[in-house]
Amino acid sequence: IRTIRGELPLEVRDLEDDIAGLDTRIEKIEEEIKELETEISDRKNASKDSETAIAKYKEQQNNVRNNREFESLAKEIEYQELEIKLNEKRSKETKFAITSKKEILDQAKEKKKKKKKKKKKTGLLKKKKTKKKKKKEK
Repeated sequence: IRTIRGELPLEVRDLEDDIAGLDTRIEKIEEEIKELETEISDRKNASKDSETAIAKYKEQQNNVRNNREFESLAKEIEYQELEIKLNEKRSKETKFAITSKKEILDQAKEKKKKKKKKKKKTGLLKKKKTKKKKKKEK
């Protein structure tokens, strides 16, 4: 029986292990994508906060009493504008990371699909061989 069966049980077990590993990898990548999307929304919120601060500082610039206050507010506005640009840059980088993660995710899903097909075929072969053996024994 074991010689007829051959290495099929080992192949099936290896395929099951591969599929489980791919499941874990897919879950991990999906979690990373969610974290990156959260990071992007946090950066958008930070940019909105900076825009609000800029509007507030510009309003305050209209009511300054001396040149030092005006210059201080101008520096704050410049700083907030740089923060906005930095957030935009990092958001673009994060979007690129999401795109590459999605490509990896698609590859992993395709690999999993192929492994499942192969496992199904291997399982069918195993069943056919055991049926043939039972017929020979009779």
